[in-house]
Amino acid sequence: MEYKWEQLQQNLFVCRSDRHSFGTDAFLLTAFSRYRAKDTVCDLGTGCGIIPLLMQRERPPKQIYAVDIQPEAITQLQMALERSRKPLAITPICTDLRVLWENAPKGVLDLVTCNPPYKANDAGIVSPDMAKRIARHEVACEFSDICAAAAKLLQYHGRFCVCCRPERLTDVMYAMRAHGIEPKRLRHVCKNPESAPWLFLLEGMKGAKSFLQIEPSLYMRSGTGMTAEAAQICHFGEAYL
Repeated sequence: MEYKWEQLQQNLFVCRSDRHSFGTDAFLLTAFSRYRAKDTVCDLGTGCGIIPLLMQRERPPKQIYAVDIQPEAITQLQMALERSRKPLAITPICTDLRVLWENAPKGVLDLVTCNPPYKANDAGIVSPDMAKRIARHEVACEFSDICAAAAKLLQYHGRFCVCCRPERLTDVMYAMRAHGIEPKRLRHVCKNPESAPWLFLLEGMKGAKSFLQIEPSLYMRSGTGMTAEAAQICHFGEAYL
């Protein structure tokens, strides 16, 4: 497998491959999560570990568990941790999130994040490559399974942050509520003010009462360039995006 390296910050690297890579949505979800230095975090379906690594750029959480079912993905994260050459409080874990792992910190986490497969198992064109299929379609798990894992990990009023395509919004909210996680904060992401959303960012809270705050839409581009907010979130030039 061919690996490519991206430098996120001085002495902070992410390893990407054709099978396990990342996009702009990882940057948007990381910023939307509003993680704190005092938080204990778990990133479900972490892939190459881009979200835990992005959290290291500024006020990193005290501990992050990075979970993925695919050994190749966890290997890439471990390679990134070795190359970064500084102590990072990231623990890679290769396991099926439907069963979590031995001695999982159940009921104590402050924040769970997940950039899930965007398509249902029977929707759209399915990739012949299993790694890509798992990343794009609900093959290894369904969103309900992700919510069940998040509910087990989170403490009371712990937060669960996800991103997904707008056509899945009802499914995502329904699954959250079915597992005791109340949708509390929603933001749509649009290419520009003239475009319909291509992504939503949603925060749920375990055990909270119903009240949904809808935030102003995030616009990625203005004219021919990125908006100031999008550029600040991504920390990369337009050539990268």
